[in-house]
Amino acid sequence: MSDANTQSNPHQQTTHQQATLDLSIELLERPSVTPDDDGCQDILSARLEQAGFDCEFMYFGDRKQSGEHAEVKNLWARRGTTDPVICFAGHTDVVPTGNESHWTYPPFTPTIKDGYLWARGAADMKTGIAAFTIAAERFVQDHPEHNGSIAFLITSDEEGPSVNGTVKVVETLEARNEKITYCLVGEPSSTDTLGDIIKNGRRGSLGAVLTVTGKQGHVAYPHLASNPIHATMSALAELTGATWDEGNDYFPATSLQISNINGGTGASNVIPETLEVVFNFRFSTETTEDELKAKTHAIFDKYFADSKASYNINWKLSGQPFLTPEGKLVSACQKAIKTVTDVDTTLSTSGGTSDGRFIAPTGAQVVELGVRNATIHQVDEKVEVDDLGRLAQIYEGILENLLLN
Repeated sequence: MSDANTQSNPHQQTTHQQATLDLSIELLERPSVTPDDDGCQDILSARLEQAGFDCEFMYFGDRKQSGEHAEVKNLWARRGTTDPVICFAGHTDVVPTGNESHWTYPPFTPTIKDGYLWARGAADMKTGIAAFTIAAERFVQDHPEHNGSIAFLITSDEEGPSVNGTVKVVETLEARNEKITYCLVGEPSSTDTLGDIIKNGRRGSLGAVLTVTGKQGHVAYPHLASNPIHATMSALAELTGATWDEGNDYFPATSLQISNINGGTGASNVIPETLEVVFNFRFSTETTEDELKAKTHAIFDKYFADSKASYNINWKLSGQPFLTPEGKLVSACQKAIKTVTDVDTTLSTSGGTSDGRFIAPTGAQVVELGVRNATIHQVDEKVEVDDLGRLAQIYEGILENLLLN
């Protein structure tokens, strides 16, 4: 693939296309709503073992619990024992479908219509998993004595609380000094056409739940009460108007958004005792978690210093920002995309978080590359059928660029 433009090889494109489509459908038929894998990883491990991978299932969490404590099934598969280790990472869990009667086709009955494959998980991200599985099979078949190692890290906890999935697998690998050199996350990164965007980093995510406590009372006797809503308004105005940083060449400026405000008893004549405000920072590498916390507390301390109300903030860090600068992995991806699609790729750090945030701190280079993300998490999620084989070719080209050149 690295020696000639694959667009001129229709036979290769056809074989990748049908194989990727078939495996995609097999995975999409499984209603693997997070954190239930529903047998998807068994399908993958059976194929990977045939290709010479050593497959290991890792289970974390409590089988009898739900939510954050639910048991999660994870797959770590590896072929080879030497460096570099190229890891394909992804998740078999999908988000709930919502009202299935609103779907044009049943969400777990994969349907090909109008050039699209329709199903929950079609874009996010079972077709990506299928594509890099086919890519690895084809590469191993053609290069059984390849350099380095190829690995798969597959979880069923990405769409959920993300506490018993990739983060725990990475902790296990680190404990036994098993390092990932390059990681390709198959999340849907493309915007207008396949391969037009590579995510070479992500902003950090810092969440906060603010609780303000005053004193309940009658609205006609405010001097006998302390209104937590009134006490908070000026502080929130300064918080939302603050400039946290200016960003840099890779990241936009850090942003803050308030997502929920809850207060009141439901009665119009009662001053409430408490107010809860939920907000989130998406932050660049120009600032830190501690700096954001300190500046936020300074704002609230200023407004609550002479207030009868008091405040408390419960912080939750979902992930630090990470960046993979232009280098060997980014170049390998750009070259493979150009060969298959003739698209010049743009680097981006936009969007939400991904499991790449757990892998990057180990020192691995991490990028995200997958199908178009136009319908992810939506009713009638779908992906272009013609993109499936081409994505598999791109992934195979990346393997060739990293392990053969």
